[in-house]
Amino acid sequence: MPRHVAVIMDGNGRWARRRHWNRVRGHREGIESVRALVRAARDSGVRFLTVYAFSTENWGRPDREVQALMGLLRRFLQVEVPELKGKGVRVRSIGDIARLPPDARETLAWAEAETAACGDLDLCLALSYGGRQEILQAVRRCLSDGVTADALDEDALRSRLYAPDIPDPDLLIRTSGELRVSNFLLWQLAYTEIYVTDTLWPEFREEQFREALASYRQRARRFGLTDEQCAGGRQA
Repeated sequence: MPRHVAVIMDGNGRWARRRHWNRVRGHREGIESVRALVRAARDSGVRFLTVYAFSTENWGRPDREVQALMGLLRRFLQVEVPELKGKGVRVRSIGDIARLPPDARETLAWAEAETAACGDLDLCLALSYGGRQEILQAVRRCLSDGVTADALDEDALRSRLYAPDIPDPDLLIRTSGELRVSNFLLWQLAYTEIYVTDTLWPEFREEQFREALASYRQRARRFGLTDEQCAGGRQA
């Protein structure tokens, strides 16, 4: 079972267009898929779940759509936090949170404080997030902290990422069939297993999550080693 699952929730717009609806309707329908994903991850024993909710590039979308997405974020947290808290789900966030509208920041801070003591599943929302931006800000923190060139190593940089205590994802799920990582967790995905499904995000439910887990279980994670080395390690 993967300890950490990351998800690129893609396809809301295409799902809506196929039904001749606007993109906001697709985002709204995608909320139910988030609920299903959290339930399935918790029931499966996944410890960390990171979802790509809003990228740095998404700020370039039409103002109406951005405002609608921020409103959906607020309502999702306001409605779901009591149930999440009751089920031991901790809400966390990564990204340039300061760029969010004040009311969205306040609701997010409230959600994180309300669930801070929960320890069954960490639900990490990637908001105003970009992988290149995360690495760049980590380098800047190294410079600000006086880390010398000789002392700059992977541990020094990793400790300055948004959530250094969260382990790298074991599995990345991407919906809608697109074959790219879209500037998501670029540092952390170095050895992550990738699963792509043609299912559009509003149609993703527990069954599709179980299929992704089944695919993951069939893979041999070698981390650069040979099959023989991995077999020896398993025997040991």
